[in-house]
Amino acid sequence: MTVQRKLGEATNVHERNVEDAILRVPQWRGRAATYAPLVGGLMNQNWLVELAGDPRRYFIKVPGEGSEMFIDRVAANEAARNAHAMGIAPEVIFFDAQDGLEVSEFLEGYRACTNADFGDAAIQSDVLGLYRRLHAGPRLSLTKTIFDMIEEHIEQGRELGAHFPHDMPWIVHRYGQAKAAFIASGLDLVPCFNDPMPGNFLIGSEAAPKPMRLIDYEFASNNERSYELGVLFAEMFFDEQLTARLIEQYLGAVRPEMLARVIINRALADVKWASWAVVNRKLKDWDFDYQKYGVWKYMRARDVMYDPRWESWLRMI
Repeated sequence: MTVQRKLGEATNVHERNVEDAILRVPQWRGRAATYAPLVGGLMNQNWLVELAGDPRRYFIKVPGEGSEMFIDRVAANEAARNAHAMGIAPEVIFFDAQDGLEVSEFLEGYRACTNADFGDAAIQSDVLGLYRRLHAGPRLSLTKTIFDMIEEHIEQGRELGAHFPHDMPWIVHRYGQAKAAFIASGLDLVPCFNDPMPGNFLIGSEAAPKPMRLIDYEFASNNERSYELGVLFAEMFFDEQLTARLIEQYLGAVRPEMLARVIINRALADVKWASWAVVNRKLKDWDFDYQKYGVWKYMRARDVMYDPRWESWLRMI
């Protein structure tokens, strides 16, 4: 059962951290507040805060130890503020660039999506519409492509002495082929979300429909447009037929070269997140099975990389 506490009632280090965070928000000083934990968030502690006399509730994200290895908090805050200005994200109330503490409005009347929700054609359409708006927005100060991400995680893993799969040299070779093809053809850089976990997409209830919202911009950067689609379609387990239909919906047409770019990026997305898991497995004993997650992601990347069409996809890019 979720326990709601008042300021001064902290019983553990996480509760003391959120109490310190509440006291750091200038406009909240001197006001009575209560807080309760929220589920979710692998790399942070998430909290719901209520203030006496305030009709709004607030979401506090307290960055987790070690998360700075993966997240540029200043860039994430920039992306969140841009997205709010476009009407697709909650308002950021307070941000401290020193440690990444962020406070935003809590979106009432919404629930987080699940993988099952993404089987709904209406939700698929809403996601693509939201992405079109995001991708047409202002460029971010941070450009971090899928190639930057993969190479960063591999280097981090090597420095930590992490255990990569026995065929990692072959995976890296395939990765190098894909990178060379994309660099030769040119990157289509747009502001990207980069982290399409279902829970980051919020929808209203059937009784009270609301426009979809997107939360948690920790991995946002300027990146290759087709990567944004590739990682989304991979995360949602969409097959090639549905992938082609959704590309057509997003772009207005499905061209062979775009389909090839998206499919190759499905593999790159799995290499990226598998390597991220390899690194996290070495950092600390998280309450998440990074070992299993990484093994599965590398396995799924191989499925695309072993496909006999791999070379033809690279040529089409």
